[in-house]
Amino acid sequence: MKLLIADADKHLDFAPLTLTRPLAELRIGLMTIRERWYLFLNPEEVGYATEDYLSVKYPAIEADITVSAAVIPDEIIAKEIFGLPDDSTLFYGAVWIARKGSGSSVVTTESNPVVLNKRWDLYANNEELIRRDFALITKGRESEKLSSTNTLIGDPSQLFIEKGASVEASTLNVKEGPVYIAKDAEIMEGSMIRGPFGLLDHATIKMGAKIYGGTTVGPYCKVGGEVSNSIFYGYSNKGHDGFVGNSLIGEWCNLGADTNTSNLKNNYGKVKTYDFKEHRLVQTDITFMGLAMGDHSKSSINTMFNTASTTGVFANVFQAGFPDKFLPSFSWGSKEIKFEFDRALDVATAMMSRRNIELSKEEIEIYQFLFDK
Repeated sequence: MKLLIADADKHLDFAPLTLTRPLAELRIGLMTIRERWYLFLNPEEVGYATEDYLSVKYPAIEADITVSAAVIPDEIIAKEIFGLPDDSTLFYGAVWIARKGSGSSVVTTESNPVVLNKRWDLYANNEELIRRDFALITKGRESEKLSSTNTLIGDPSQLFIEKGASVEASTLNVKEGPVYIAKDAEIMEGSMIRGPFGLLDHATIKMGAKIYGGTTVGPYCKVGGEVSNSIFYGYSNKGHDGFVGNSLIGEWCNLGADTNTSNLKNNYGKVKTYDFKEHRLVQTDITFMGLAMGDHSKSSINTMFNTASTTGVFANVFQAGFPDKFLPSFSWGSKEIKFEFDRALDVATAMMSRRNIELSKEEIEIYQFLFDK
């Protein structure tokens, strides 16, 4: 099978994360959406139906089946797709899941899948997806032993440690959900972790961190301080004290020491946040919402992000007081000053070189498009 994963007209609903990637590369639970489709369907090749400017890095292919990246697959859906008749579309209510050929006939799924509509659905469903992914990844496997320097609260079967991971002198509570620690990851001394929680490949939890459930720390990230119900994409750092809650932090971001995010208004009301389709703040029905930060953005020490704040990509945040609730891509301190493109690439190159990674020609082309837009 050759598989095409489509943004399903939701590209900007998940910005700023999708400014630099298709929906299929969004991370939720312990995997990206693409990785999850791979797990269930095992295609020989995967392509992306996404924005033209992203296709330089994420190309489309001629595919046998097209699926929606907005739908989280499960075993029932996978079975239904394998049996999908020619020229038919699999639906969940009014939401299409998969299409074969012309897709003119309708098939209804027997599953009850998670459907993603807005970016905050990522952290809102993260607890459930960690639980599901934990069961899938660890089924029939044996965890590495937990060091005796640690305290485990709850059923040991809800903790899984991959080979090469290190956990010392920490407290892990799995009573509310599982804790997954991937290969070569590290939890330093004095940390307190509550599941559901995922620490992915080569990521680090710094000493004395307090991590609450529904949190995923992506590959090669370094995270300290207090974190609740948030998703960190790869190679990002929050190395010091400060609170991050109900937040989505892209790749190659850095939150300076004592950066804090408000995730609840003082009046406990529903929040307004920036909508990349409408280019304005819009009212939501959400009460808890922290920061959504695009790739390669940074905050200085003591930055205070107001409830439901958003930054684009390559935003450099360092103003006094609360920054604006929305800072566009390539902001330099404020929305009125633009980060020069060459200087922005210099910063990205310097950060990435610390991990022996170089910017690709395709990535630079994507960033140039966003800068010129």
